[in-house]
Amino acid sequence: MIHDAAFGIAILLAAGLAMAKLAQLFHMPSVTGFIFAGLLLGESGVGLITNDLLGHQLDHFTSIALMLIAFGIGEHVELRRLKGMERTVLWIATVQALVVFALVTAVALATLRLLTGSADAGQFTLALLLGAIAAANAPATLLHVVQELGARGPMTSTLMAAVAVGDALAIMMFGMAISVARNLAGPGQGLLLCLYETGGSLAVGICTGLLLDKIQDKLRSQGEMLTAGLAVLLLGGELSRLVGLSPLLVGMAVGFILINNAERDVRLFRIINGFEPPIYVLFFTLAGAHINLSALLAAGWLGLAYFFARMLGKYCGSWLGAWFAGADKIVRNYLGLSFIPQAGMAIGFVFLISADPKLSQWSQTITPVVLAGVMLSELFGPLLVRINLNKAGEMQKPAHDESFSLSSLFGKKQNSKLRLEPWTKQQLHPNATPTGTVLIGAAHFATIRALTRVATIIADHLGALPLSVRVQSPSSPELVSGDQENFCFPEIDEARMLGYSLQTKLIHADKVDLALATATQEQEAVALVIGYPVSRNPLKFHKMLSRITSTVSCPVIAVRFVGTMICHHILVPFILLQDLDELRSVLEAMTAACASKLTFQHLLPADSSLDEEQEAEQQLQEWVSAYFYGLEQPRCLVEITSSRLESILREVEEHDLIVMTAARVSGCQRRLFGTLADAVLHNCDKPALVVHTDKRSAA
Repeated sequence: MIHDAAFGIAILLAAGLAMAKLAQLFHMPSVTGFIFAGLLLGESGVGLITNDLLGHQLDHFTSIALMLIAFGIGEHVELRRLKGMERTVLWIATVQALVVFALVTAVALATLRLLTGSADAGQFTLALLLGAIAAANAPATLLHVVQELGARGPMTSTLMAAVAVGDALAIMMFGMAISVARNLAGPGQGLLLCLYETGGSLAVGICTGLLLDKIQDKLRSQGEMLTAGLAVLLLGGELSRLVGLSPLLVGMAVGFILINNAERDVRLFRIINGFEPPIYVLFFTLAGAHINLSALLAAGWLGLAYFFARMLGKYCGSWLGAWFAGADKIVRNYLGLSFIPQAGMAIGFVFLISADPKLSQWSQTITPVVLAGVMLSELFGPLLVRINLNKAGEMQKPAHDESFSLSSLFGKKQNSKLRLEPWTKQQLHPNATPTGTVLIGAAHFATIRALTRVATIIADHLGALPLSVRVQSPSSPELVSGDQENFCFPEIDEARMLGYSLQTKLIHADKVDLALATATQEQEAVALVIGYPVSRNPLKFHKMLSRITSTVSCPVIAVRFVGTMICHHILVPFILLQDLDELRSVLEAMTAACASKLTFQHLLPADSSLDEEQEAEQQLQEWVSAYFYGLEQPRCLVEITSSRLESILREVEEHDLIVMTAARVSGCQRRLFGTLADAVLHNCDKPALVVHTDKRSAA
């Protein structure tokens, strides 16, 4: 069991992220994984997160999360975007809240009477409270799914605005239900309580938003804006909580004021968006940890009735509201089931009932019923939201990282079937007096043709001849000349299509790397072309590759194959301008033979100045003009980046092939710090040529 808050946060964040990645494998939203992680860590799972830790040390994180989430919801209630939709939003939010309240109350009352066989005022009070709680939505869940999918469009805007308005109505309805329940249980405080909570919260939120708008106009740096923004937001939320108001409504009102201001300054939203992901993970894992499975079993038929009645009410109410407002058919058909998620606000309502002495007698029934509904709605609700947004055609990106797969858990990339684009260009013309050879380290039947093509193109540019070297085990039988030609037919045939007569050589040896290094020296090779293994993790190939590059004096070109080998658009990422000198021969060969279009991507450190960027751009242009003046002008991209890998992966989507150098590091340095080429190969699904040179060949 964990009793320390800092340790508990670390475990919750790590487990939440791991379960989210696992959920993505099954095309489920990340929120579902967060809930599962909390459920496993809580009292219903392994018990690492105790009730004491949840109730006393981590409870304030939930309040902070709700405040920031509500602020993000307010950004989506932009009057400019909702112009012409105000009527639709009000109709949908109002009708669905009323239908859900009425339907859940009626179904809960009928279920209680069937289960007990009698009727009394206590059952009506219980059903009334359940109906009021059912009206609450899950703005945090919806916002997270919308951001994860990058969803944009009329339905998304209507959904987020209706959730904000609907939650305001839900608070009012809950306040009225509480007042009625107190009056039924004894002398109450009247219906003015709900008006005070709603009106007071909106007033505090508006004042906080206006204050924050004035403050951020005076600030320039992101650090100052984040500090001031969090300070004002949390101050407004905590003050409202101390006087019995709703921090959720306060946060929504602050976001509403800022986004609808004439200046429309969204910098604070963007800064806090970068701060929110761990808050989201912590919030939802904590919500999952609060779920008690033994209490859920006690919910029984009433819990199922609550869940299905709420689902039916949300769908029918939204459809009716959209129909009354004359909304688009897509909004009518797909909006309703997007309101199914329910989480933080409903749990907060349950806590309020439990803390009220007049209503605590019903909390033993309400708590398991609502928690059962929350668990089911949080498990299936985000998936329904994703399905509906997809059907509405408003998903802008996949619901999960497509590069993450089951194989990536074990450090392997999925390799689709390897293909080589047919050679449709003119044949190459061998040099009349060739000098040296370009060796091909042939090993795998699936890659030998592509290796031969790369080696032949480079040999043609360097005035050399391609030579295929096959390394066989000492126990393999000797082949006569005719059998050897049949054995090496794939590379011989590929070289013939390019206009070359390929030489072949069979070597019997135990160690492939030693045999290739020896052959490179004996054959006066000007380059060695080998392929990354297709059946294993490419990173395990580096031991052999390091031994070869440290032995031979010529460049070693390692080719990594994925999918179809095409050379139309080549990306050349580099860090230092000197790297291009090592790549120049390969690039000149590819552009001359394949008419490839090049993109040079110079990656500068994040702290580079504008002058350094301009100087790097000028140097790159001069280098390109010096060596590629007779070809189609390459594209020069100088980028100041905080993540080299992310910049390369983003740019490579528009290219067919990557050509880059490998850092000359090995041993502990490689294991500790890695290399950029290794990271690109491990995360990219495009073919790549990695040029390895030692100090001698580089000189």
